[in-house]
Amino acid sequence: MTTNNYPNMRLISGSSHLDLSNAIAQELNVELSEIYLSKFSCGETYARIEESIRGYEVYIIQTISETPNDDYMELLLIMDALKRSSVKQIHVVIPHFGYARQDKKSAPREPISSRLMADLLSAVGFSRLITMDLHSDQIQGFFSQPVDHLTAMPLFIDYFKSKNIEDLTVVAPDTGRAKFSKKLSDNLGAKLALMHKTRPDHNVAEITNVVGKVRDRNLLIVDDMVDTAGSVTSGLSALRDLGCKDIYLATTHGVFSGPAVERLENSGLKEIICTDSLDVSQKNIPGLTVLSIAPMLAEAIKRNYENKSISSLFV
Repeated sequence: MTTNNYPNMRLISGSSHLDLSNAIAQELNVELSEIYLSKFSCGETYARIEESIRGYEVYIIQTISETPNDDYMELLLIMDALKRSSVKQIHVVIPHFGYARQDKKSAPREPISSRLMADLLSAVGFSRLITMDLHSDQIQGFFSQPVDHLTAMPLFIDYFKSKNIEDLTVVAPDTGRAKFSKKLSDNLGAKLALMHKTRPDHNVAEITNVVGKVRDRNLLIVDDMVDTAGSVTSGLSALRDLGCKDIYLATTHGVFSGPAVERLENSGLKEIICTDSLDVSQKNIPGLTVLSIAPMLAEAIKRNYENKSISSLFV
């Protein structure tokens, strides 16, 4: 194993996004540690570390994909296997934190699922969480452990500065993304608009109002995640009715589940930009550009390992 620069570090990947794990390992010039993952015929998950890792600092890379229950269960089992292997510290890298949308009670007798996920991870035990663009910042407070909450904003800033789009307005799809959208618009020298969104049901969104100038402007809708793309398509109709020009969509987490691919294919969006926090290689969406977060995550891992500040990565 090539770990000359990080003699006490080991990287372990879950099965949810091996390409991203390999890219992070390549950025750090290390190899992923050997792990055996399988399922019993009844559906139970099995994990075994296939090399000695006693006394090492271990970083587990496991994003939460379209199979969140399997991904979380696999992550918990890997963490337990590491604890029982006498590692020094366990650091959990979850680029897309599943169940993050359920961060508060919006109706009677429903769970706060993101808090439950935090409790489950904490019950097994780990030292630090590295994640990216949580659905809401308050989820960090569900953990007693330190949380390095990275953002894809620097990637979006660099990408859209290179495109030099004239008459650009950044559009926040709801009030929850207003702060992120304001920072992005300031960095791009663009105007800001805000859509008011209501949710009558899961994966259903209705745009009731648009605040800000969008007529004769090129628009950039920016969101933390796109799941079924229902919010995006309903928002497009409202924006086009107001006389905008081209519309771009940027999202950190391209879940693209259910009818999302078909909706985006027929959306008429000028371009769709997402990161590789999730594996979108099989989605076949026209006009999709994927930006890699591997260098940013690798830098966060490196600075944590070397006990250096990572605040400059937060932007």
